[in-house]
Amino acid sequence: MSISKKIHKFIEEGGWIRKMFESGIILKEQYGSENVFDLSLGNPVIEPPQEFHEALLKLASNPRPGMHRYMPNAGYQNTRDVIANSIAKESKVNLTGNNIIMTCGAAAALNVTLKTILDPKEEVIILSPFFVEYEYYIDNHGGKPVIVPTNPDFSLNMDDIEKSITSRTRAIIINSPNNPTGVVYNEKTYQDLSEIFIKKQKEHNRTIYIISDEPYRKIVFGSTVCPHWFNYYDNSIIVHSHAKDLALPGERIGYIAVSPHSAETSLLIDGLTFSNRILGFVNAPALMQNLVEHLQSTVVDPQIYETKMNFLYSELTEMGYQITKPQGAFYLFPKSPIKDDAVFTEELLAEKVLVVPGRGFGSPGHFRISYCVEDSVIEGSLQGFKKVSEKYHMI
Repeated sequence: MSISKKIHKFIEEGGWIRKMFESGIILKEQYGSENVFDLSLGNPVIEPPQEFHEALLKLASNPRPGMHRYMPNAGYQNTRDVIANSIAKESKVNLTGNNIIMTCGAAAALNVTLKTILDPKEEVIILSPFFVEYEYYIDNHGGKPVIVPTNPDFSLNMDDIEKSITSRTRAIIINSPNNPTGVVYNEKTYQDLSEIFIKKQKEHNRTIYIISDEPYRKIVFGSTVCPHWFNYYDNSIIVHSHAKDLALPGERIGYIAVSPHSAETSLLIDGLTFSNRILGFVNAPALMQNLVEHLQSTVVDPQIYETKMNFLYSELTEMGYQITKPQGAFYLFPKSPIKDDAVFTEELLAEKVLVVPGRGFGSPGHFRISYCVEDSVIEGSLQGFKKVSEKYHMI
């Protein structure tokens, strides 16, 4: 075999999102893109805010000398200072730019973090349903993923989480607003989880991190609020990407923020900065660092996504689909009307509607819909959803 057995196995097991995306390309070539309704990939069609274009034009028109050269591996100090000030203002926690490491998006941030904190075979708890690549990121750095299912409404099962913590637990990854469910965890969840991990750190006499994956933090609906982990748990690390809140997924720009109260903070930041380099990222893109410095108070309009969600949620529930209503992000995660979610998604595929089976997120029996698409795609998909719902007498 020309590739490793492990990677071959991972490709077979975990490529559901890309498989559906690639199926969509084939269908579009056959039937025309206007006749295929691709709800598989979280690739926003909303354009970046006007402030981004203005900042880009201004920087391109007045380039700074040396602005495309290497900088310190943690990133430009000015950019890090601005991000730290933004977090401090929201959280009321004192931190400086030295608590920030600029990264090539949240994926890089997670890999850098796991590389820094994990010794071989140490455990990282992930909560199903989860972004499928968490398992691979943990494996990248010699760790072992420990999967803990959430409750039927996707709230956290505190008893099961507590039972899963062992003398080898190094971290838990929390994702809120959540991909794929759109659930946002409330203050009580943060408080309860923090109490468990504070207790378990003492019991096992070791540092255990809460890693908060927050690319959707600013995409919340109505009066929903995302709490700050820095207010609840000292050994917390935030990873963030501007892929979603600024609609810049192709630019690969994000950061790691370390709680100023974490254990051996300076050593942890040194480790993160070193790992950023040796994993091959070297540093985050210079141009994007220069831009996001001016965009920390800018965000795409969450109301656009909320309107899409409300429309699709209303239409699908009327057809009989069972869905926990999202509070943020841009996904729905309905129950499959049949046990085999892969078979169900194939039936939708036959109607030229592309979604991702829940097993791709560690939760068989569901499927994910990404509604960060044009309204015409959402509206066009309804006929396929209805046809399949009628087949299974869901109404």
